[in-house]
Amino acid sequence: MPRMIYDYTKSVLERVSFDPVLFAKELKKAIRNLLPYEVEQLKKWLQFFTSEHPELKQCLSVVS
Repeated sequence: MPRMIYDYTKSVLERVSFDPVLFAKELKKAIRNLLPYEVEQLKKWLQFFTSEHPELKQCLSVVS
């Protein structure tokens, strides 16, 4: 079950990646809802994802 939440979170973040403000808002919600090890996985995924979307790099501070 938790894996489904993690995958859903990633899909939501991908869909809102056009707007950095909305992306940061969804990222904050994701951090509240995910388990600690899933947050670590999300950080790794964000490093990869933001390399393709440099306008979202500022949102990495949310998970730091």
